[in-house]
Amino acid sequence: MTAVNPLTSTTRSPLSGHQIELALDDQEVTVTDVGAKVRRYAVGGRDVFAPFPADVPAPAGHGAVLAPWPNRVRDGQYTFDGTDYQLDISEIKTTTALHGLVMWQRWTVVPQDEPAHQRGEAVTLELRLAPSTGYPFDLLMQVTYRLTAAGLHVQATATNLGDGPAPYGIGFHPWLSPGAGSLDECTVRLDATSRVTVDDRLLPTGTAPVEGTTYDLTSPRSLAGLDLDDAYVDVLRDEQGLSWIQVAGPDGRTAAVWMDESMDTWQICTGDHLGVVDYRRTGVAAEPMSCIADAFRTGDRLVRLAPGESHEVTWGATLL
Repeated sequence: MTAVNPLTSTTRSPLSGHQIELALDDQEVTVTDVGAKVRRYAVGGRDVFAPFPADVPAPAGHGAVLAPWPNRVRDGQYTFDGTDYQLDISEIKTTTALHGLVMWQRWTVVPQDEPAHQRGEAVTLELRLAPSTGYPFDLLMQVTYRLTAAGLHVQATATNLGDGPAPYGIGFHPWLSPGAGSLDECTVRLDATSRVTVDDRLLPTGTAPVEGTTYDLTSPRSLAGLDLDDAYVDVLRDEQGLSWIQVAGPDGRTAAVWMDESMDTWQICTGDHLGVVDYRRTGVAAEPMSCIADAFRTGDRLVRLAPGESHEVTWGATLL
């Protein structure tokens, strides 16, 4: 593992950031310090996450951490404890503030004494989020990526270092790979029974049961012609308390993301309408989230992080 402190390094890095390589048996992961992103995750040479080149900024949030909110905030405006705030508009077509504040910031590698870190099987990155007029809250964030025999294990923690409470949510943006085939040759399964309905700005209007509709993904369904960019709630869990999104490729292998009970919301996207044409329908965004879009305004699943309090979530990925 190459541990780089971006604050002191003057070496030219690729546009995606300094590259941090992890390996365990036939598993390989590349993490970047820009956004603490997973640029590549492969098992036995088969991509689990759809990768992107090192010298390209993440094209569609690939592998990003989405905090202190995932998804969209309407008009970038919200009120918290009686005070109005204005976030920068980052998605012009929907006039929303999209995917938080940390995905384009450089994180710092945290020195660790654990053997797994020393062998290059794990890495922890840290970011102290600078307060701004739109989000004047002082958060310390840490994300640990760890390779295990079961796959990639991810743990993220946010701690409120400020004097008052802070609104908070988090999500992650891996794109599951179809392998060597096309997305139309794959099937998808998602463990949830309700879909979040949205308006023409992709902002939530309510929820609806998926049973008997084209949005029911509780059993494997062909991705041929399926256009998704939807959030799901009322998640289902297995005996270990995990909820899954799985994409089975034509090679017989299944790329999968799971989340434990620390999160209860999924976002899934087939990338049909990405502005970056080269990445349309090259993977399926399987996004574990702590809340749905517009939580800063609606309060739905929003975390109220008290001074000194920490919030932790866990998810992971594997090749089945």
